[in-house]
Formats: sequence, C-alpha cells, structure tokens
Amino acid sequence: MLRGMLGGCLMAIGLLIAGATGLCTLMFVRVDSGASLLRALASAGLPFFFGIALIIAGIVIVASGRRGGY
Repeated sequence: MLRGMLGGCLMAIGLLIAGATGLCTLMFVRVDSGASLLRALASAGLPFFFGIALIIAGIVIVASGRRGGY
C-alpha cells in the first residue's frame, strides 16, 4: 500500500515536471524557427528527462509493490 502511494506520487510529480517543460519547449520551438531548437532542448531537455525518469521510477515501484503481495 505504501509503495503504491509512493509510486503514484512519483508518477504525478514526474508528469507535472515533464508536462510543464515539454510545453515550454514546444512554445519556444514554435515561436522561433529551427535555429533555436537546440537552445530550447538544451535548456528544457534535462528537466524533461528527469520528469520521465520519475515517471518510470514510479511505475517500477508500483509494479514491485504489486508483486510483493503486501
């Protein structure tokens, strides 16, 4: 039960981080043409991948909690 809650919190936080940085990156890419694509990915790429990593970690924790049976 505790692992499910912890995993759910990690997935929610990761979704918020990845969603916010992904939307900001899309905004910069659409406003500026291809020249600033690399700059936008460099500034928002690390938090986006950190959010994705949190989502994956949450999924792994929830799955291990279900396999444990407690």
